[in-house]
Amino acid sequence: MKLAFRLARRELRGGLRGFRVFLACLTLGVAAIAAVGMVRAAIEGGLAEQGAALLGGDAQMEFTYRRANPEELAFMEDMAAATSEVIDFRSMAVVGDDRALTQVKAVDAAYPLIGEVVLDPVMPLEVALVGANGLPGAVLDRVLVDRLGLAVGDSFMMGSQSFHLSAVLVTEPDSATGGFGLGPRSMVLTDSLEGSGLIGAGSLFESQYRLMLPPDTDLEVAKAQAEDAFRNKGMRWSDSRRATPGVARFVDRIGSFLVLVGLAGLAVGGVGVSAAVRAYLEGKVTTIATLKTLGASGAMIFQTYLMQIGVLTVLGVTMGLILGAGVPLALSPVIAASLPFPVAFGLYPAPLAQAAFYGIVTALLFTLWPLARVQNVRVAVLYRGGEGKVAWPSWPLWLAMGALVALLVGGAAWLSGLALLALWSASGVVAALGILWLAAFALRFVARALARSRMVRGHVGLRAALASIGGPRDEAASVILSLGLGLTVLAAVGQIDANLRAAIDRDLPAIAPSYFFVDIQNDQIDGFLDRTQNDPEVSKVESSPMLRGVVTQINGVDARQVAGEHWVVRGDRGVTYAATLPEGTVVTGGEFWPEDYQGPPQLSFAQEEADEIGLTLGDTVTVNILGRDIEAEITSFRDVDFSTGGMGFVMMLNPSALAGAPHTHIATVYSTPETEAALLRDVAGAYPNITAVRVRDAINRVADALSAIATATAWAAGATLLTGFVVLIGAAAAGERSRVYEAAILKTLGASRAQIMGSFALRSGLTGAAAGIVAIAAGGAAAWAVMHFVMEVDFVFEPVSALAIVGGGVLATLLAGLAFVWRPLKARPAQVLRAQE
Repeated sequence: MKLAFRLARRELRGGLRGFRVFLACLTLGVAAIAAVGMVRAAIEGGLAEQGAALLGGDAQMEFTYRRANPEELAFMEDMAAATSEVIDFRSMAVVGDDRALTQVKAVDAAYPLIGEVVLDPVMPLEVALVGANGLPGAVLDRVLVDRLGLAVGDSFMMGSQSFHLSAVLVTEPDSATGGFGLGPRSMVLTDSLEGSGLIGAGSLFESQYRLMLPPDTDLEVAKAQAEDAFRNKGMRWSDSRRATPGVARFVDRIGSFLVLVGLAGLAVGGVGVSAAVRAYLEGKVTTIATLKTLGASGAMIFQTYLMQIGVLTVLGVTMGLILGAGVPLALSPVIAASLPFPVAFGLYPAPLAQAAFYGIVTALLFTLWPLARVQNVRVAVLYRGGEGKVAWPSWPLWLAMGALVALLVGGAAWLSGLALLALWSASGVVAALGILWLAAFALRFVARALARSRMVRGHVGLRAALASIGGPRDEAASVILSLGLGLTVLAAVGQIDANLRAAIDRDLPAIAPSYFFVDIQNDQIDGFLDRTQNDPEVSKVESSPMLRGVVTQINGVDARQVAGEHWVVRGDRGVTYAATLPEGTVVTGGEFWPEDYQGPPQLSFAQEEADEIGLTLGDTVTVNILGRDIEAEITSFRDVDFSTGGMGFVMMLNPSALAGAPHTHIATVYSTPETEAALLRDVAGAYPNITAVRVRDAINRVADALSAIATATAWAAGATLLTGFVVLIGAAAAGERSRVYEAAILKTLGASRAQIMGSFALRSGLTGAAAGIVAIAAGGAAAWAVMHFVMEVDFVFEPVSALAIVGGGVLATLLAGLAFVWRPLKARPAQVLRAQE
């Protein structure tokens, strides 16, 4: 080992000329993973540091569609040094005939406990909400002000109450905890809503009680006390340790996903690493032969070059970590300004350690194979300049490579937190590499056959290009592997994004309602149905009683212990009742209750969600509705399709189970686009408290969010593609010497520079097109799997992005190939041929 180290050190004195591609691939791959990890850590750090400010207090107790009762208020007063009540709901802001959906925050005089509300013009919030001209005050988001054509000092209506616009809302300290809102923000005093008809029995709203706790309060103990007392009454607790669980969960998932995309880029880099090591070792043929002649064993040769690569790996990983940490820090002002929540940039060791782990394991994995190719080759073969018959690696090397694969995949599954996705991603990368390798082999075979066929006789440039691709030393395999994998990721992202947008545009007009109407009071439902059902332009109206409930127990056990983090038990869910089975509903198991049923509560549950949770007929589910526990037996399952945008409830109870419970109704209305405005105007004019949600607007907001995810993934895929381009340049540089000799032969035979350049361009274009075509097939298959199994949407192949992928592959290989064509074109045949002799 000592002698091997000395030889490795002396070899490294010659510089890094043979390892530039190696270092570039490793640096880019590690940098991409480190950068994603650093941004995610900065967001998580910001959420942790500013948890109390984001939440609006040290802790929060939240109730669904009811305000806290005296017992709950007394508990909060005993625990907290100060409290503030916030009521959040949706409503319609009205100015004349103009209406806009708004997310209303009704606050008390104590709001905000932490932070400051910024208004334009500058004034204290309590002054702005007092109002003027006998009207209560309100502040609106700039988007809402502009949409309604308002100016400060104007008045508008919400429900049956008029408000004075005192100022424009610029920022609110707890905006990140507001969740997904369907409209811009409005802010009023809770007392101003008296008589507006917006907050009443059964209305859809959430009440949030922010608590400022004494400094020595143990948050975990406080949480346990609150949940023991009130969790089964529908209370949800959150505190400054995890103020925005939805944001934190989203950032964690998308960050982990992007790391997995980055691993695909590192796999591309691994192809470049392997090619660079192989090219370097081919340049060291004489040195290896000399060492073997002097008595060096194959093991010593292996150790010598493994040590060199180990040192260079450390160098490449270090440069990648510097780049991956430096770029987010340099761009921190831009990133912070683009995010709606605080970020705390700094040097976080955990993501850097993860990136280093991925880089070292990948470099070692892709290095072992080319090293194994030379340690057992005979000296005589080496001196003749060939590789001879390459022996398969010994079984210890096979074990080592298997262990490294397991370590890489297992590490990705553990560190990402998405074990199943990591395993599927690893399988996808391996499958893609296998397909691309087969494609490279097939391309060489077909090119060799075509070069010998009569079809290309007389086409000198084409025949030379095909013969070169099919030759034993062409770089086609490296090109297709490296470029193809990057293009595969990009093709999958493009197809998924195009299919999501196409599904919205294609399916929404045919199946989705025009509006959701919510907060329809019991004494308003008949008049509402009379107006909508008798409109000849309205094709369909569906309505249902609407309550919200929290699943607290399943078969007497805490629901989260049974269902984990399933979305049905993670928050409040819509609950309805019906005496008879609604039209079009299909019972998939059990029996629906009789119309006049008056017995113990029975529950009909959505079949798909029941299967995911593990529910069976006869199980009992406890649902807390407005603070009251209702334990019901599951007597039937229903097929519920949420993809139509229409009415759908996971839970349906018999009417007597909810007798006397305050509630409202919701309705979906299907109408022609031309009558939507008149319909909304008539309903809002007759019933100001009813809120209308335009379905297309809501779906477009979701589409925008999905588009942002696709954009982020495309950037990560772009890093993969950049790594592939580096590998292309490396392959082109490595083949420059052979092209010089080839150009000399062609010139001797009478070829012009234009013909030679055309032949080289054809070679690059054909390999790039092959990589693009394979990428389209592999990326399309991956996109189909995502759309079919994850999104549950029909997949339609999108040709525009596919053509762009092929064009990009051709262009990339042309640029890489032409960058190294000038030296072969300038070479003088006599000098080249004399040197070869």
